[in-house]
Amino acid sequence: MNVAKQILKILEEVGVTQIWGVTGDALNAFTDALQGDDFNIKWNAVRHEENGAFAAGAEAQITGNLAVCAGTVGPGTLHLINGLYNAKKERVPVLALSGQVARVNMGTNHFQEVGLTKIFDDVCAYQAVIRSAEEAPRVVLRAIQVALEQNAVVRVEIPMDIATEKAAGDHFIHPVIKSHAVLMPSDSDIEKIAAVLNSAKKVTIFAGAGCKDCKEQVLQLSEKLKAPIAHTLRASDIFHKNDKNIVGMTGLIGNPSGYQAVMAADVLLMLGTDFPYTNFLPDDSTIIQIDKRLENIGNRAKVSFGVHGDCGASLAKLLPKITINENDTFLNRLSENFNEWKNKKANSDNYNKATQPIHPQLFIQEIDKQAASDACFIVDVGESTIWVAHHLTFYGTRKLQGSFNHGSMAVGFPAAMGIQSVNPKRQVWAIVGDGAFGMCMNDFITAVRYNWPVKILVYNNSQLGFVKIEQEEAGYAYSDKALSLTNPNFAEYAKLCGGDGIRVEDAHAIPQAIEMAIKSTKPFIIDAVTNPGELALPPHITLEQAWGFGKSKVKEILLALKGEKEQTKNLMDELKSILNKL
Repeated sequence: MNVAKQILKILEEVGVTQIWGVTGDALNAFTDALQGDDFNIKWNAVRHEENGAFAAGAEAQITGNLAVCAGTVGPGTLHLINGLYNAKKERVPVLALSGQVARVNMGTNHFQEVGLTKIFDDVCAYQAVIRSAEEAPRVVLRAIQVALEQNAVVRVEIPMDIATEKAAGDHFIHPVIKSHAVLMPSDSDIEKIAAVLNSAKKVTIFAGAGCKDCKEQVLQLSEKLKAPIAHTLRASDIFHKNDKNIVGMTGLIGNPSGYQAVMAADVLLMLGTDFPYTNFLPDDSTIIQIDKRLENIGNRAKVSFGVHGDCGASLAKLLPKITINENDTFLNRLSENFNEWKNKKANSDNYNKATQPIHPQLFIQEIDKQAASDACFIVDVGESTIWVAHHLTFYGTRKLQGSFNHGSMAVGFPAAMGIQSVNPKRQVWAIVGDGAFGMCMNDFITAVRYNWPVKILVYNNSQLGFVKIEQEEAGYAYSDKALSLTNPNFAEYAKLCGGDGIRVEDAHAIPQAIEMAIKSTKPFIIDAVTNPGELALPPHITLEQAWGFGKSKVKEILLALKGEKEQTKNLMDELKSILNKL
């Protein structure tokens, strides 16, 4: 047995079933070892390493187990870094296997040699270069232990001459320990916050992904305090729109009741969230924050009381100390506002179906009706996030993933492959923009190769829509040269690769297109031709934002009057979108 086979054996014993990568040089020993029946590990040969890293991160997130991606020598490993940053920020366990030049050539500026340790220092919780066959099992096991214990990215670098050496160091091999420890808060901290909550008139719970395992306790606390629950986007598949006392989200893609709940509370209780947008957090409220990561407490706002502990353990101690609040005026007002907002968003009659290009909201409304109750949705960065946040309902065991902390484009489709690869019978949707899909569409053929029936909704509005919103809020005029995109027919591209697809240019064809995607046993693209002028407003508009948007429109009108056809088209698209909602 050589070192490569020894490493594969260790990975198999901790439950790894596949590796995402592009082979070459030092990795050839691994792919050679996987050709026979010695291992139940599959090599997923992607067309670009970044897509493999995105897929591995999504796999780790949906399974809760270690996922593995690989890149060979300098260039191949460098391609992994953006996907690994996404895994780091989503806090999921991913091991990156890096090839390296032979030891005799290290430090000589050899062909394809790169100082990978320095480059990956910020993204990895642990890195090691294997220098001898004997240390290989120790290094790999330590990397796995760190990844699983810290939910972190780790990297092991393997010079090509080491991979084929005879394995050694078997006496170091041991079972990997998975921690089930729970961080308990102190009794004194719980007593303090209980007193504050019991004396407050208007309490809002702001819940994040850290509440994944304690949803029922959060709902119980809300009921006792008569506290509305606002939540982060990442927690949308934990706290559903139709759950009692939920009032939605705050932030740029939030809704008015979610924003008001957070900003108007006397006491804001932040549970398991490191929500980064400080301008959507109050300056003068009493803030209580509970988090098992101490560095998060007070990171985004002035916290009056901090509790270091697991959210579930903290709420188990807190609930018996909370007295029932009989005044539900604050809660009822926000709940009514949220119900009005939901009803408006859910009503497709609010959008003129005769309009071409199509209103983008209509696609998500129809997917929401037809998609399975256990479907997984991966939303890419951009305008597609807005439509998912506003129009997709999570219930049953529906799941949501995305690049919610790293904010990288092109995560949606590769992440969908990662989830579909370990859930072949589950319905998996990638909701992506044309700009994001254009960055990763080369791996559509990988989904075809492995027969992963992912469903991909591509919003084809021929521009970087969310960047346009950012520019106009800042007062810049629409820049066609920077924002416009030249796209192929994505449905025809799908068929060319061996998958299937349909191009939708008429809103009345949307239900049939969704049905076709669901029934397809092949990877399927819905090429959704939508209006680039669709406007999406935040739940609260500041004077600065209004001033910036106003300046932008004045500039665009002046440029249109000077004869710039792109400005005229942009303004007409926006006007058409507004008029068709009236």
